[in-house]
Amino acid sequence: MKTKLESLNKEIISCRKCPRLVEWREEVARVKRKAYKDDEYWGKPVPGFGDPKARVLVVGLAPGAHGSNRTGRQFTGDASGGFLFPALHRAGFANQARAESRSDGLLLKDMYITASGRCAPPDNKPSPEELNTCQPFLEREIQIIQPKVIICLGKIAFDRILKITAIRGLKFSHGAVYALLPSSFINHPSSLICSYHPSQQNTLTGKLTVEMFDEIWKKAKLLLNENH
Repeated sequence: MKTKLESLNKEIISCRKCPRLVEWREEVARVKRKAYKDDEYWGKPVPGFGDPKARVLVVGLAPGAHGSNRTGRQFTGDASGGFLFPALHRAGFANQARAESRSDGLLLKDMYITASGRCAPPDNKPSPEELNTCQPFLEREIQIIQPKVIICLGKIAFDRILKITAIRGLKFSHGAVYALLPSSFINHPSSLICSYHPSQQNTLTGKLTVEMFDEIWKKAKLLLNENH
């Protein structure tokens, strides 16, 4: 019998609701980048992945054109993942620091990684309408996983979680932690942690350092211990 997550992921992968995104992701997969000309690109919506019994849910922005849109797995095969997975490995959430393909042996422990938008958008910018169309997938993931801790990588993910939980007035700042009351999505108290997105724009400029990022995962572990 298929699990709820497996059924949801199958639905995500077959989605063609946003014409602009379908056209873009498929064109990128056809044209390819020179460095990956021999790769077979995924070119479809990218589902979440990780531990189905996870207590930590990580929410990113959307697949990178030549990262997840090529490999078919969140944060895999691009610079953002090159910054994220070593941090998760150091914190004990991942069994290895590298993430190159769906068959590289990477396993997540107590963590599930997903995104606000599932298709690679032009200029890395999904429109508000596209994010709204995609939102039910994230809502259902949250309901299935029932996380204790949600980590938002970037303000778009943060705003999306606030929209889903109908919370107003919270401000996004790196390292901020908010308590969430039980809701129709999560039936127990949980916590929300904000982090800058590990994009090259943030990591190469020093806006997000290795130390700053490591602190986020330490906070997550502390919250899990408190909630144990």
